[in-house]
Amino acid sequence: MQQLLSVQVGTARRIRVAERSILTAYGKQPVAGAVPVLPLGLRGDEQADLSIHGGLEKAVYAYPSEHYAFWQAARREAGLGAIDDSLPPGSLGENLTLEGLLETGVWAGDVLRFPGCELRVTLPREPCHKFNAAMGLGRASKLMAQTGFCGFYLAVQTPGTLRAGDAFDVIPGRRGVGIPALFAAKLFKHLR
Repeated sequence: MQQLLSVQVGTARRIRVAERSILTAYGKQPVAGAVPVLPLGLRGDEQADLSIHGGLEKAVYAYPSEHYAFWQAARREAGLGAIDDSLPPGSLGENLTLEGLLETGVWAGDVLRFPGCELRVTLPREPCHKFNAAMGLGRASKLMAQTGFCGFYLAVQTPGTLRAGDAFDVIPGRRGVGIPALFAAKLFKHLR
């Protein structure tokens, strides 16, 4: 069964990473109840760098819950498990934590039909230096590139609402290119 486990929103804020101050919207927090879904994303959610995240084609970011065990293990291996082993939903910067739908099972153009709205799959997420900082691992972006555990962006096809616990269906699109193939096309720069 495909289910929306958690819905998260967050605001952009400045954090210190080594000697730098960076603007980030990582650390999204779960929302209880129905969340309005508007053409540019979830009400109350912000993105720090609109040249990379956000906009009509990247309005909502979804991530498979099945990958969380991998990231917890990677953090334990790096000695970070004692600091925070929980990695709550939203830790990877996602708005939607999904169960039952991996990147390998979704194609650009597929539609996720929820009871209160429809979201169209557009692109894989590419990791950035902020992902390394959020995970506490200098090699987190490289691990995402190696595993393909990237999640995917969604455009709002039919605005409405989302709620944690909603089941959803995948309505196939043209099935021209899958998320793994799109991610592989951008992979090289992250493996250097």
